Amino acid sequence: MKKLENILFNIKMPVRRAFRGALLVAEPFLRECYFNHAVICLIDYGHSETSMGVVLNKLTNYDLSDLVGAVTRREAVPVYCGGPMSCDRMYVVHRLGDIIPDSIEIAPGVCVGGDFDAIIDYVNSGMPLDGYVRFCLGYSGWGVKQLDEELRNGVWAVAHITDAEGLLTGSEDGYWHRQVRMMGTDYRGWLYHPQNPRMN
Repeated sequence: MKKLENILFNIKMPVRRAFRGALLVAEPFLRECYFNHAVICLIDYGHSETSMGVVLNKLTNYDLSDLVGAVTRREAVPVYCGGPMSCDRMYVVHRLGDIIPDSIEIAPGVCVGGDFDAIIDYVNSGMPLDGYVRFCLGYSGWGVKQLDEELRNGVWAVAHITDAEGLLTGSEDGYWHRQVRMMGTDYRGWLYHPQNPRMN
């Protein structure tokens, strides 16, 4: 069915290699609940090793204070579903750089992890969060060469992070559509397909 959908909706799929700090943008017909219209930030990539990333645009029903007792900020802090693996573990993608000790830069201006107490201190200080910090519960993972095979099969498009602030702003389908628009004319057809072509 996927090949038929691609023919019907004239979807081009340039195949690009993955890399650490890349965005994986789900092809529009991917049905899996965690990954339908998902945008994943690739935290680790290995052609002959495992790879991992976090979904950036799928909101959970949790507020950060539901999960972390040290949070005192009155304003609700959303938590995103990073993927189906290790859902008892939290990952943080941020633009705080050297403010957070031991954080790791994966793309220009974009970091992951670091001293969690320092991140919570930043949250509690009342400093801006939208566009700066995103909390993700769980992660998305691939076995050896599994991601490369999915890329060859057109499951994901690979994109560079071109807007570090925008990376941590917005959610759900609107986030996916914005990213697809930024990817240029090769992917324009992705924006005009029905959510479920079988019901059209």
